[in-house]
Amino acid sequence: MNAHLLAFESALINIVKQDVVPALGCTEPISLALASATAASYLGQFPDKIVAKVSPNLMKNGLGVAVPGTGMVGLPIAAAVGAIGGDAKAGLEVLNKITPEQVEQAKQLLAQHKVSVCIQQTDQILYAESTLYAGDDWVRVVIQGQHTNIILIEKKGEVIYQVEDNQHQDLDPYAIFEQLKAKDIFDFSMTVPLDKIAFINQAEKLNKALSNEGLRSDYGLRIGRTLQKHIGDGLISDDLLSRIMINTTAASDARMGGASLPAMSNSGSGNQGITATMPVVVVADHLKVDEEKRTRALFLSHLMAIFIHSKLPKLSALCAVTTAAMGSCAGISYLLTDKFDTAAMAISSMIGDISGIICDGAANSCAMKVSTSVTSAYKSVLMAMNQTGVTGNEGIVEHCVDESIENLCAIACKSMQHTDVQIIEIMANKPQG
Repeated sequence: MNAHLLAFESALINIVKQDVVPALGCTEPISLALASATAASYLGQFPDKIVAKVSPNLMKNGLGVAVPGTGMVGLPIAAAVGAIGGDAKAGLEVLNKITPEQVEQAKQLLAQHKVSVCIQQTDQILYAESTLYAGDDWVRVVIQGQHTNIILIEKKGEVIYQVEDNQHQDLDPYAIFEQLKAKDIFDFSMTVPLDKIAFINQAEKLNKALSNEGLRSDYGLRIGRTLQKHIGDGLISDDLLSRIMINTTAASDARMGGASLPAMSNSGSGNQGITATMPVVVVADHLKVDEEKRTRALFLSHLMAIFIHSKLPKLSALCAVTTAAMGSCAGISYLLTDKFDTAAMAISSMIGDISGIICDGAANSCAMKVSTSVTSAYKSVLMAMNQTGVTGNEGIVEHCVDESIENLCAIACKSMQHTDVQIIEIMANKPQG
């Protein structure tokens, strides 16, 4: 490893360890469940009432997604079951120990109209607040900025814990990406000592188990199982592209459909973690690569996905599964050619292909976008291997992959903010139920 990259070794590895973590259920409702579970740990008794407030973007991503172990969708059940059975110390796996009895108690609170969730107008994109009441006692917990970042715990007006607005503001771990290019991400992944990145193999273990579950039972839109069925009747081929689509999408089906298995997430999203993992796993299996190459490909995929996503708002109108697929595009390029130039050309082609996919909230339909994104990744790699791709003469794509990425992220950070407002308005005005 050259001296330039060696200086970033610890920071880059820590970023991946921080951003690639197990998550049980969609991370937006899970964030609210964690706020409720934390409040419950300080309340110390069964709540009479739960009042939750969330940012518009968190509301968007929590309206239509299943909450694991409950058989229900939405933020109210997440808030309730988090308060009654959540493990406040388990982070994004807060619901890993809930029991059927606790789920039933949570449903009773909902039936008695003792749980409310509303939008909190805030400049924070990711914001979840849960206040639990029991008689005259109450506890309020606020999460902000990151899915597990608790900034306030308040009990009956007494502040138990608080992070000041300016605390740690100069310690943004992603700031190092301003000094790095996509080629640096690729080179680092190829040269970092293998033992320091072996932890990434846990992503394969968790997300492959989720994929197998999605193929075993009907979850969500059953896209993986449907495509698998049509291999049997000859409507699609049993080829590498089909296996990439099926195995990746099945994991998303299971996750969005409420399977009680954790996904290994990326950048706060299980679907992004699935998308950065499963295409690389499928191609590595097909090529029968050795353990080192498999590990480096997975690490490259996840780090590239984080690198690109760090330039986006935490939640936005741009479907971030597309950028996670750009990570797996890099991983597949390495597996097939060992060349950064293949990855660079392929990522630019993806930006010319799927950059317009919007995020209209977490739901079963996310698996459709996963399928589309990983298909684009593999197609773009094959094109790059044949020395063809979207060029800098076309649209928002530049001749340099880093400039292409910057253009995509600029659109997400600027003009697509207006798109996000429109999406949230449409969703908020839809009849519920």
